[in-house]
Amino acid sequence: MEFTRFLDCLAADHDRLRAVVDTDADAPVPTCPGWTVADLTRHVGEVYLHKTAAMRDGAEPEPWPPKEFAEQAPTALLDRGYTALRAEFATRAPEDPAGTWYGPDQSVGFWIRRMAQETVVHRIDAELATGAPVTAIPDDLAVDGVDELLKVFTAYAVAEWGEYFAEILDGSPGHTFLVRAGDDAVWRVRTGPGEFTVTDGAGDGTADATISGSPQGVLRSLWNRAGADGDLGVTAEGDPGALAELRRCIVVATQ
Repeated sequence: MEFTRFLDCLAADHDRLRAVVDTDADAPVPTCPGWTVADLTRHVGEVYLHKTAAMRDGAEPEPWPPKEFAEQAPTALLDRGYTALRAEFATRAPEDPAGTWYGPDQSVGFWIRRMAQETVVHRIDAELATGAPVTAIPDDLAVDGVDELLKVFTAYAVAEWGEYFAEILDGSPGHTFLVRAGDDAVWRVRTGPGEFTVTDGAGDGTADATISGSPQGVLRSLWNRAGADGDLGVTAEGDPGALAELRRCIVVATQ
């Protein structure tokens, strides 16, 4: 996706999120246990401000969040964060350096992509919490979100922080998965002791398990954002133990 496209998606999902969170701040968020909509709103505002600081200062700020944030209403913090984030993006090129947690990409473009994907997931959280209709995710954004989740979150986390996955993967016999999002996007995932590798394409087409569905269905399913909408037409076929291993890896990587 082009960075201008990410920014357009970020704007649309932020605007939808901002409209929905005003409707029921006290509603529990079923996809974020223990949070209310107000907590979700505050979280997104703090994330926007954190990434703004990472771009401005060249490194992710610690400790976080500043104490003064607690004095601001959640929607005020969200508004402040989004305004600051968009202003920072407007003054920088995607290739400009920025501190990130993902070693291979220390650029502003990383945060443009990441904030577009962060916002669509939390927009869905807010819709599910308030009972609002869940807005469709554009196919290109959903396919990119699956790619990011598998490669940037999970594969990178296993490679860098393998100790957190030892309980899941050390005893793994090794599994191969195909993840299909729509007609054209497919990833081949391989797990095993200390391993979570992702390649584009189906390879030889054989796998222990396959997850397939529409791009938005697969993205929501892998992020555990199906909510009351059921399985979203996503099918998970093959070895149940392998599927459980894949999902456990994703959960740990995204905590």
